[in-house]
Amino acid sequence: MIRRQWSSGASFWARLAIGGILVYVAIDIALVFLRPHLSVLHDAESDYGSKGRYAWLMDVNFLLRAALSLAAIRALYLAAGAKGRMLVALTLLGVWAVCSGALAFFADNPVGTPLHGSGRVHLALALVAFLAVLVGTLAASFALRCMPPFQAAGRWLLKTAVLAIVPLLLLGHAHLRTHSLGGLYEKLFLAIELAWLGLAAWLAARATPAGQDPAPQPA
Repeated sequence: MIRRQWSSGASFWARLAIGGILVYVAIDIALVFLRPHLSVLHDAESDYGSKGRYAWLMDVNFLLRAALSLAAIRALYLAAGAKGRMLVALTLLGVWAVCSGALAFFADNPVGTPLHGSGRVHLALALVAFLAVLVGTLAASFALRCMPPFQAAGRWLLKTAVLAIVPLLLLGHAHLRTHSLGGLYEKLFLAIELAWLGLAAWLAARATPAGQDPAPQPA
């Protein structure tokens, strides 16, 4: 009974996380068409939440990113526990989730416009969120690959986490300047991190709860 409760709990939160990711991506794609004056290549994702029509939709997405991240964290906690390196990883992912949600309350200043108070706070929150999710996913990948339920696919989690370093370094080099590819690099980074969260949630849904042995197979 306990095993079933824990397993169904991890599966429930994992489904919420994966469903949230799909909705998040759908909203991002919709905003490309709803706000066509913004460039996919040059503008940051946050620019879709800057002053103007449909800006509220990006704010909804920031809150959704926070919610789906918390759901993935809950699924991982139920499936893998929170000890040692895993505790650090889940804490960092929590920082990413909270900062992501806070972005909805501080409008950014679009690429090429002066940076003001709200935009500065937005930029600081985004920087903390990005660094937290990068280190958090790397730490979680190293921790999970040592756990039997995650070992088989652990290398894919680690490869995905490491891959996110590339667009973040490119973003740091290009910055979010007019006519740079900073917007593209940022979106690639977010896409990889969301893919990691989705894969981790899916694995958590299939894993045996932490501290318990797999159920015996019928003869």
